[in-house]
Amino acid sequence: MRLTRPTLAVAGAAAVLALAGCGSGNSDAAAKVPTTATGSLESLAAKVKCKPNIQIDADELRQAVCKKAEKSVGKFIIATFATDRGQREWINGAKDYGGYYLVGRKWVAVGEEKTVTTLRGTLGGTMEEGSAHMNGHGGHEG
Repeated sequence: MRLTRPTLAVAGAAAVLALAGCGSGNSDAAAKVPTTATGSLESLAAKVKCKPNIQIDADELRQAVCKKAEKSVGKFIIATFATDRGQREWINGAKDYGGYYLVGRKWVAVGEEKTVTTLRGTLGGTMEEGSAHMNGHGGHEG
């Protein structure tokens, strides 16, 4: 299945909107950041003990919804990309819709702030915040 960049951006934005929410971060989890994980969507999901529900399975992008019973994690989206450029374009388009992003090499996890902060304790990566007007406060990158 081949998807165009606009289609991918719309799919990513819809996913962000479905999961967007406000929350407070856990600075303890952010203080213990491991080396950034690498691998397939399934291997990243396994590291956080989640069975991914695949939503998009294309050459350029694989995207899944993960849901964990733990209150500190909950529901999030994890996506892997064929290229760094494709990943950055997806993130830049999705950020217009708010949300919080945990970014690794050719992967991203999207969810509430507390979710991506918790995931960062396992997957490493860099936290980014979507549009401040959608999240209700000023943006930051970490």
